[in-house]
Amino acid sequence: MNRRVERVSFEGSAGDRLDARLDLPASSPRAFALFAHCFTCSKESPAATRITRGLVELGIGVLRFDFTGLGGSHGDFANTNFSSNVDDLVRAADMLRARQAAPKILVGHSLGGAAILAAASRVPEAVAVATIGAPFDPAQVTRLFAASAVSELDRAGEVTVDIGGRPFSLRRQFLTDVSAQNLTDAIAGLRRALLVFHAPRDELVDIENARRIFEVAKHPKSFVSLDDADHLLTRRADAAYVAHVLAAWVSRYLGDEVAYEAALPADGSVVVTDAPDGKLAQQIRAGSHTLVADEPRPVGDDTGPTPYDLLLASLGACTAMTVRMYAARKAWPLERVSVRLTHGRAHATDARDSEAGHSMIDRIELLLELGGPLTDEQTDRLLEIAQRCPVHRTLDGEKEIITQLEAAPGPQALSPSPSDTAA
Repeated sequence: MNRRVERVSFEGSAGDRLDARLDLPASSPRAFALFAHCFTCSKESPAATRITRGLVELGIGVLRFDFTGLGGSHGDFANTNFSSNVDDLVRAADMLRARQAAPKILVGHSLGGAAILAAASRVPEAVAVATIGAPFDPAQVTRLFAASAVSELDRAGEVTVDIGGRPFSLRRQFLTDVSAQNLTDAIAGLRRALLVFHAPRDELVDIENARRIFEVAKHPKSFVSLDDADHLLTRRADAAYVAHVLAAWVSRYLGDEVAYEAALPADGSVVVTDAPDGKLAQQIRAGSHTLVADEPRPVGDDTGPTPYDLLLASLGACTAMTVRMYAARKAWPLERVSVRLTHGRAHATDARDSEAGHSMIDRIELLLELGGPLTDEQTDRLLEIAQRCPVHRTLDGEKEIITQLEAAPGPQALSPSPSDTAA
């Protein structure tokens, strides 16, 4: 995946330095999102990482950070509470606004989802809010503690609790603060599009929480069931699903001119559109993967490989895969495959003369290197197989390329949002 990562930090509400990272797509982001991780997790949790990766692949920049005392952030976790986390989210949005642009999308997982709901009114640029397994009542987090721990916290003022196999120190002020929270007014007055993700079998936050959030919220609102996912979205496929649904849904509220169907192609298709930056740069979407193609300076901005580079990359990758599969099937001791390719025409020159009828590759040279204790006979056979890879046959055989004009999609072509019915 083509992306950039900036390591940043900012001062939290308690004066501690909070560690953050800003994940950016290769080209200018369509928008920015602020992600709040789950209680006692970190910005590097599997769910946060995978959802961020999915959003970045779809052109959305994502800021995530560690709350006080967690991950790479300074400070004492025991000094934090729900209110301080909300304040830190607002400070993170302020930092992003000053550094790039204010977040238009707010995403929160578990207690982070509740904190996002509470913070939304203080991020005026936000147009869409998404929660994942969020509690309607933040005080439900105390269900993670043993009953004896809650009693001890109330009596002694401080206690160490075990959450997910790790010890965390809590003080009475945490219990007092979280018990005083009431998100009803914040949800009812959200005035932003809301998407509620929740797993019906969530083992930590019951699905009833999603129903209450959804019922209190005003339209536009949507609910998406995560079927058999667990609370932490530990399965890669569940986090990827959240990212793709979220990006499709939020496109309606970002004012994108291109329909999301065009941005996320159907199976088997590749979609190429103008990249936000650059004179010639193009954004390529193949399935869930995003690439950028460009021309070297001074013709282009050199933000990605040229179209001919991509063509050679396709041939080289297919050649190497074909050779490897054949050797594996024969149980031959092939240890390494390297393919070096060159072409004899510069694409920038060809493209300028595209109407002349001779914009063709004159010659492709492929140098194949095979490593391992192969016999001469095995090497000769693998060389033959290399010339039979599917892409090689496509380039070498008869081809028919049909180019048609497709009408630009209107607003009605935007992907429909998920079901607007509660679970």
